[in-house]
Amino acid sequence: MFDYNFHWRPVMKSLPDLLEAGLLTLQVATLSTIIGIIIGLALALIRLQLRGPLHWLASAWIELARNTPALFQLFFFGFGLGAFGLHLSPFTIVLAGLSFNCAGYLAENFRGGFQSVPDTQLRAARSLGMSAWQTYTRIIIPQVFRIVYHPLTNQLVWAVLMSSLGMLVGFRELSGETQFFASRTFRIFEYFAVTAIIYYVIVKVILGASRLLAWRLFRY
Repeated sequence: MFDYNFHWRPVMKSLPDLLEAGLLTLQVATLSTIIGIIIGLALALIRLQLRGPLHWLASAWIELARNTPALFQLFFFGFGLGAFGLHLSPFTIVLAGLSFNCAGYLAENFRGGFQSVPDTQLRAARSLGMSAWQTYTRIIIPQVFRIVYHPLTNQLVWAVLMSSLGMLVGFRELSGETQFFASRTFRIFEYFAVTAIIYYVIVKVILGASRLLAWRLFRY
């Protein structure tokens, strides 16, 4: 039962490649979160302010993103669009899938943030002669970002971890690179143990940077 022989040398030789793949994981997760923030903010405002086709489109996006598996969404961009002749690179597939999902979840976070800001602030700003754009960009949205700051951090962590699904569409991020080397050397445990540590370090760096940024931004 316990006659397994550990061999760490192949893992150590592949460590630079694994670390490079870890940076690629962080890159795609960060980009998808940024895109998700932009689109999610727009979706939240549309649901709160508009009616008609745009409202229905925003609602459908949010419902699909929140109520279907992330893997299905990834496969849609990978194989669904491919069935119609639109073939994307593995990086683009993962970026599109994660961005779609992040936007749906963040839209609801933003909607809750907007609804937590008292309406009296909006009316007071407009009574002082501020335009709607000035009111939202200078008063409302800064408060919303303070409210949803920690959920944004959680979403970035989620994107880092869920990027591992990219290995199923040929994207050699951290998990995909690990699977590649593990299948060549048959050192499954060793490779995935080291990869788990790399994921752990990435997440802890994100959380530490988030706390430091929060301390700098929200001291008052």
